[in-house]
Amino acid sequence: MNMQRLNRIWPPLLVLAAIVLLWWAAIAYSGSLIFPSPQQVAAGALELARDGTLWQHIAASLLRVATGFLLALVVALPLGLWMGRVDGAYRTLNPIFQIMRPISPIAWIPIAILWFGVGDVAPVFLIFLAAVFPLIVQTSAGVHAIDARYLRAAENFGVPRAKLFRQVIVPAVLPEVLTGMRIALGVAWLVVVAAEMIVRSSGLGFLIMDARNAGNRYDLVVAAMIIIGLIGLGLDAMMRRLEGLKQVRWRYAR
Repeated sequence: MNMQRLNRIWPPLLVLAAIVLLWWAAIAYSGSLIFPSPQQVAAGALELARDGTLWQHIAASLLRVATGFLLALVVALPLGLWMGRVDGAYRTLNPIFQIMRPISPIAWIPIAILWFGVGDVAPVFLIFLAAVFPLIVQTSAGVHAIDARYLRAAENFGVPRAKLFRQVIVPAVLPEVLTGMRIALGVAWLVVVAAEMIVRSSGLGFLIMDARNAGNRYDLVVAAMIIIGLIGLGLDAMMRRLEGLKQVRWRYAR
């Protein structure tokens, strides 16, 4: 098992090492005084980690994403299940959501500032918008994908609606919901950087803008970018772990 895990890990690690080596060589060859080297980026990240600033920014970003994502779940899951079960609701609401879904949450920034100012509420609102539409669409699609024969058979046997919903519809739609959650969480984490560029004091997006404006600290800019990518990788890995739950494992080969 350890060898199998090692065989999965070492190829991407080699690629990352090659990228860092090329980065270092490009800086050394060009003699750039603006773009930082890998050593400068690591030193800048350690500087922020030692004084605790880095952890504050990470915690602020994760809190905003968690809040917006959970609000999206609370709204999207019941709404998507309802749209999947009631044709009239689907025909009425689906065109509206399909119109709004392609609009980038970043385009909502001026409206978010107008409505909520430049505090914490505006980024949470933007993250909510980024997550809610993929969840609604994926959840309703999951309900529509359930074989109608199973639903008719349950109804013919007189299965109560509550039990049908709890023991048939929800387990059948869980894999699709999980897919929607992975997509929505990835988009939410992507949006948080742009959303935090409008806040005053915290978050990784704020760190990027503050480092750029306060003396061209591009070492901190690149460090924040790398940290954002690593956290995004961790969030996706966490969501992939949910595929191992016995309630949804039947849908996946691994």
